[in-house]
Amino acid sequence: MSVSRTERLLNLLIALLNTRYGLRRSELREKIYHDTSGNDVAFGRMFERDKNDLRAMGFEVETLTDLGWSEDDPATTRYRIGKEASRLPDVQLGPDEWTVLLLASRLWERAALGTAAQSALRKLQASGRLADVELPAGVQPRIKPAGQAFDDIVAAMHARHPVSFTYLAGSTGKEEERVVEPWGLGSRFGQWYLVGYDRARTAPRYFRLSRLTSAVTTLARDHYEPPAGFNIREELGRLPEMPLRTAVVDVRQGRLLALRRRALDDARQRGGGAPADGFDRLVMEYRDPEVLAEELASYGPDALAVEPAELAEAVRRRLVAAASFSDSPVPDYAFQHARARTARKGTSEDQLKRMLQLVPFLVHNQGLHIQDVAGHFGVSREELEADLRILICSGLPEGYPDDLLDIQWEDDHVFISQDLDLNRPVRFTVAEACALLTGLETLNGLPDLPGGGALESVTLKLLAAAGEEGLRAASIAGPWIAPADAATHATVRRAIEAGSQLHLTYLSPQRDAVTERDVDPLRLYSLDNTWYFEAWCHLVDGLRNFRLDRVQDVHPNGQAATRHGTSDDGVPAKLFTANDDDTTVTVQLTRQGRGLADDYYAERTAELPDGGLVADIRFGNTAWLPMFVAQHGGSARILAPAGLADAAREWLAASLDRYGG
Repeated sequence: MSVSRTERLLNLLIALLNTRYGLRRSELREKIYHDTSGNDVAFGRMFERDKNDLRAMGFEVETLTDLGWSEDDPATTRYRIGKEASRLPDVQLGPDEWTVLLLASRLWERAALGTAAQSALRKLQASGRLADVELPAGVQPRIKPAGQAFDDIVAAMHARHPVSFTYLAGSTGKEEERVVEPWGLGSRFGQWYLVGYDRARTAPRYFRLSRLTSAVTTLARDHYEPPAGFNIREELGRLPEMPLRTAVVDVRQGRLLALRRRALDDARQRGGGAPADGFDRLVMEYRDPEVLAEELASYGPDALAVEPAELAEAVRRRLVAAASFSDSPVPDYAFQHARARTARKGTSEDQLKRMLQLVPFLVHNQGLHIQDVAGHFGVSREELEADLRILICSGLPEGYPDDLLDIQWEDDHVFISQDLDLNRPVRFTVAEACALLTGLETLNGLPDLPGGGALESVTLKLLAAAGEEGLRAASIAGPWIAPADAATHATVRRAIEAGSQLHLTYLSPQRDAVTERDVDPLRLYSLDNTWYFEAWCHLVDGLRNFRLDRVQDVHPNGQAATRHGTSDDGVPAKLFTANDDDTTVTVQLTRQGRGLADDYYAERTAELPDGGLVADIRFGNTAWLPMFVAQHGGSARILAPAGLADAAREWLAASLDRYGG
């Protein structure tokens, strides 16, 4: 959306909001489009596109006709936007309700739903001031969507477009092209599933996102209608858990302590003979061969899947894909700019949505400093002033000065005296309703949730305010976020609240060793149901992150935690902490794997024609990068430094040698 189109849409919106009788196409063409749209056909297309954009933002454009006339007659057809129908109803929230709502809005770590959650929260704040609330000490639960495929499917589902992708069928082990009408996305058994109508099989089907072997393509020219009353959580509740099975894995002696911890106590010789010299044979329990295959592929030549054959083939397939990608030609690329860690690049559409939230926010928060306003909307002062300059030039077509939006900020304090009926936030979009309501539902699993019945009450209020869009929130279901080890979680949380130091016995997979250390815990956070805590580690004299399921023992050591002032108190907590001696690694990511640039806090990126990325990422420990490449099975490779790229290729070659080349 160009700036001129942004201004045109804003003026079209103001005109349609401020007419009771409605405006004809000829009037709109002359006063809003200034007859620059070309012929009648070009104008008609432009006007229909603009109406669709306004609908996508929550404004329903009504079509009115004179009695006895058809909508096909442009001379007798008028358009307007009903003010009340487009406005978000007032939602009054108490402090406890604001607390759980803030937690819910911050659940989505990144991606489109993270942007939607923050937009919905700003709409609620626009009609009144945020109550003074205190979030639980150091607790930040988060949902980690399943990569780019998640974003693409959510966008297609909300627009009701079918999607196509290549899928590895669990029943046949073959890759097949699928065309699916997406009905819902949800998390079950630690995996994200798409439920929809498979057009080739003319029946509903389940698709696990980790089995998608291509990027998702949206069929934007096609539409569908989902079944009435569809609820993804109820649908996934009928999905049986995979049966528990056993696998035989040979592991290099003295290595892979984390894998050895999970081996069965009664492991015995199996799999057609003894392991090779220098290896131990383990018997592992697993449910999903693809999940275990991803882990075993990352271990490279230190592990060999012996049986079942299905598991060994899944590991080999990942290694072949990673080796093939690593050997492919290096694409031409050029880094454009430093990359800020954001959900996605802002667009002119985002700017218009922000301006529509900005006006009611200023109405209810007169006189705020311009820097505080910019901070509230997460933009720079320059971006905010660009918004304000567009707003003060917008108003009723051919109106008088009093018919323009009137905003002043010359003394760095922003005041608005003419709002042209933009003084109430627009109703939730489907994405915004889904983000907040799914987040609230996911919080049911959070231990010691504050506010007692606040979760239920704020959910009911938002459902009532969201209307039909709220009902469509049943198309997304988040994961269960309760920590697997509640006792460890409680110990760390109490230490954070009390400011106590902890003594920790910890298994580090990267070092492949168990260490003991004293730490000052700072905060707990999760990615789905995998919980971490951020702490100052006295062993390395630096900030580190520890996974709770790798903690073998933790208890207070009787010392008070010291304040180091090095932790970033923002949201979200970073899984990886940059240091001055880190190595900058240039990584190529496919369209499927481009989300890794956000996961690892890429400093700059370059877009590729196929939808992939080249990213510069800083790593403190580069020894595990071959594991990183193998784990992602053809979605990531190392371009530079050359030594690390060569090490990854050698690792993959040695790994494939164990599977017969």
